[in-house]
Amino acid sequence: MSLLTYLEDSAALIRHAATPEMAGQVDRAIDCIAAALSADLPLLVCGNGGSASDAMHIAGELVGRFLKERRALNCIALSADQAIITAWSNDYSYETVFSRQVEAYGRAGGVLLGLSTSGNSANVIKAAEAAKAKGMTVIGLTGKGGGKLKDRCDILIEAPSNSTPHIQQVHICLYHYICDKVEAKIAG
Repeated sequence: MSLLTYLEDSAALIRHAATPEMAGQVDRAIDCIAAALSADLPLLVCGNGGSASDAMHIAGELVGRFLKERRALNCIALSADQAIITAWSNDYSYETVFSRQVEAYGRAGGVLLGLSTSGNSANVIKAAEAAKAKGMTVIGLTGKGGGKLKDRCDILIEAPSNSTPHIQQVHICLYHYICDKVEAKIAG
């Protein structure tokens, strides 16, 4: 496959993702995240591998800034603290490494954004369950179908693909859009 073909395929997938249904789910997510952050309630973000990096990217955009000068926002990437991740995973379980942090940082009215290309990451699913138990809104950013995470989400945003790299390409477009709109709602 040539570079041109790869980029054309990626662009076609991103265009294909832009459906009215997805726009509605994304708008709901923006409203929930902006409401929580406006009330200084936490946005907790988690994922594994590339999605862990995406979680940290999202937190960087919201704690720092995306496009506007504004106050810092209460966003924590649960994949960012290596001491917690390694200690908890070693002593207890990698499956509960995010749910443990939800217990520590989560608050009723806050939001958990779980990224899982398959929708089947056990630690993201357990984080969603812990967030629901705390009274948080759960948003899932997944691939096609949503996997097991689907049933634990208040809002599910599915990239229309089963290919991890293609799903992640859609996710980065979506979360940049979400960061832009959340920041605009909060910064005015």
